[in-house]
Amino acid sequence: MSEQPLIARLATHLQRPVPEYVRTRARLHLLDWLACVAGARGSAVAETLAVYPSSKRSFLGNVLEMDDVHRQALLHPGPVVWPTVLGGQIKDLDVILDAAIQGYEAMIAVGSTFDAHHYAHFHPTATAGCFGAAASAGTSTYSSKEGKLANAMALAGSVSGGLWQMRHSHVMGKQWHVEHAITTGENAAFYAQQGVTGPLDILEGPQGLYAATCREPKPMVLGPGWRIEEVSFKPWAACRHAHPAIDCALELRAAGKLTAPFHVETYADALTFCDKPHPTTETEAKFSLQHAVAVIADGRNATPADFTPEAIATLAGLRAQVTVAEAPEITARYPAHFGARLNGFELIDTRGDPERPVSEADIVAKMHMLAAWGGLPPSEADRAADLALRGDDAGAIVAMLEEWLA
Repeated sequence: MSEQPLIARLATHLQRPVPEYVRTRARLHLLDWLACVAGARGSAVAETLAVYPSSKRSFLGNVLEMDDVHRQALLHPGPVVWPTVLGGQIKDLDVILDAAIQGYEAMIAVGSTFDAHHYAHFHPTATAGCFGAAASAGTSTYSSKEGKLANAMALAGSVSGGLWQMRHSHVMGKQWHVEHAITTGENAAFYAQQGVTGPLDILEGPQGLYAATCREPKPMVLGPGWRIEEVSFKPWAACRHAHPAIDCALELRAAGKLTAPFHVETYADALTFCDKPHPTTETEAKFSLQHAVAVIADGRNATPADFTPEAIATLAGLRAQVTVAEAPEITARYPAHFGARLNGFELIDTRGDPERPVSEADIVAKMHMLAAWGGLPPSEADRAADLALRGDDAGAIVAMLEEWLA
């Protein structure tokens, strides 16, 4: 008998009951996403979508580069999953949380099978995101069982895509990738519910996603836990590949040992994405190891204000004192560990990773900081924390978002 297709196995895996402690963890990720949306209210993307508040929910979650991240899958689940589960008519927050947990699981399970060749060309939040959105929408909107879920993910995967070329221009393509993953997953779930079927071997088939985008796909791991617990939170408003250097700089600064010149050693992908000694835009600054270290050396804390054109101009002198290089031993530990060494001081894992977790209080503080950046009063940050961490009404969260984004 032939082996069951990967997507069919994944759909069965998603049917497991969700423990309450995992729902509690999901609430933190919900609040984290709400914070990211609140902070991006005044962004250029938000202004572009001024008359489309529902679209803004789908676009704004990763504008500030503070969205949650799974290291081994190299993707950001929150910006895809939370707009998807909040886009239907379900009001019971426990149902929404379970659907989100399943979406994280599907997105991470698929994304973790992609190889370095895939990541070199494709944006995994987009390519794996449609699987997570299909799983989330199938559960939160249609209460789909494994057959419908499998077909929803198969349909979505059959049009998966998202090329990294948008990183080379000052454009909004990265945010549109997220929105595209969401709408693709939602549409796939709708049509699967009507009986439309998809290719269940869309991953491993001879003309499937692996054949098209990977050279050495990895095995799909379907373990006993829920992979939302493996997801890292991002404390700082920069690309995650810059976070290890920021963390090292903060530790050295706290010890009174952060002095120029600054030499960063880190893994190869951090250099591929973030070796930008002369950023000119906010996006480039957030993807600049040199700027990230300069921010901390200047006594700042890597908030959104530290990556603006004004900050870019102010920190030019400090950036010029930062050099970067690959450390092969740090590359060897990646992506299981995002590490860096700064002036000889090394961290293997970064603040916000499961090995160095942030607390609920840290996420609430992030909510307050980003609400203020987005022009919301502290009472709105408190409201968001209460609804996400202690509430049971998803409709109240949607209503709050509509007020924020009107």
